[in-house]
Amino acid sequence: MTELVHGDTTYYLVGTAHVSQRSVDEVRQVIAQLEPDVVCVELDKARYEALTKDSAFRDLDVFKVVREGRGLYLLAHLALSSYQRRIGATLGVKPGAELLAATEAAKAKGIPVELIDRDINTTLKRTWRNLGLWKRSQLLTSLFVGWEDDDDKEQAPRPIGEQIEELKEPEALSQMLAKLGEKVPEIKGPLIDERDQYLASKLVEAGAGKKKVVAVVGAAHVPGMVPQVGRPIDRAALDAIPPPSLLWTIVKWLIPLLFIAALIYGWKWSDSSSITELMLAWILPTSIGAAGLTLIAGGSPFSVGSALVVAPIAAIHPLLGTGMVVGVVEAWRRKPSVGDCERLPDDIQSMKGFWRNPVTRILLIAVASGIGTAVGFWIGVGWVASLL
Repeated sequence: MTELVHGDTTYYLVGTAHVSQRSVDEVRQVIAQLEPDVVCVELDKARYEALTKDSAFRDLDVFKVVREGRGLYLLAHLALSSYQRRIGATLGVKPGAELLAATEAAKAKGIPVELIDRDINTTLKRTWRNLGLWKRSQLLTSLFVGWEDDDDKEQAPRPIGEQIEELKEPEALSQMLAKLGEKVPEIKGPLIDERDQYLASKLVEAGAGKKKVVAVVGAAHVPGMVPQVGRPIDRAALDAIPPPSLLWTIVKWLIPLLFIAALIYGWKWSDSSSITELMLAWILPTSIGAAGLTLIAGGSPFSVGSALVVAPIAAIHPLLGTGMVVGVVEAWRRKPSVGDCERLPDDIQSMKGFWRNPVTRILLIAVASGIGTAVGFWIGVGWVASLL
């Protein structure tokens, strides 16, 4: 526990591990001993409801997710949830149990509870916007299949609970955060650093006029929060979703326009190729790539047919995605039920569950069709270039 004073208020920051029974016990003990004026927890409304309701995914609208082109983003969210739950299952502790214990202990004593974290969707969107396609692919792969630290391969494995408790120590935390910042600064910024500022700002706001405040937060946030307490922080800026970069917007429109210009050039001035050959060089690989990956992902004949037809158009239309169309078609065929959505927390524990649940299968098919379109399009670009 870290104690600091700002103005007339004393703040007690309890650094926890989100899958630690020891953290659960420590949180209850601290609240019982200090009896603070308010208890702040590292939760937003959505995460609080997810912890307190068994039907957190009940209202998931897969049609809306696919139409808005957020399939890959939601898959990453589900994969991250799966990773946390696998660790929690190993330790016999539900992820976030210590945060839930803090709210329950406070309410039992009539102490107000404040949710001080940034909205989880804002955090994930800001993180996602920071990542390029390659980093997104690496993140998804590591979350699905896990990873090993090369430095630890020759060491004997130790109990995961022991390793998690060690990560709460300042020196271990410092090393872990430094390593994360070196390897994936695009993730550390919005996921850790920005939230340190947000949590500190909300903490001070919740503690205004109070004598004692207990804050229960992940141990990784404590070192970053302490120097931020009392500093002016623009939370509106931290809540904003940055638009796509101007360069990316230009590239997104420029590549299709250049490709169309190349087709027109070949049609008008090339003596070696006909317009039919050029169109086939563009359409065949794009359609086959999209349809092939849709089929491999388990798409229905309707979805495969949709990919065949839509992919060539979507490849040169920045506002239309093959995954959007194929995902809607697959969702119409599978029609996920409320029960399917409610089973997500259990089904995402394994690749078999991801494959079996209609919701995640739809997302996988939508993402696969989009990847197939992109791969096929670039093959088509090379083919067309060879004919000019």
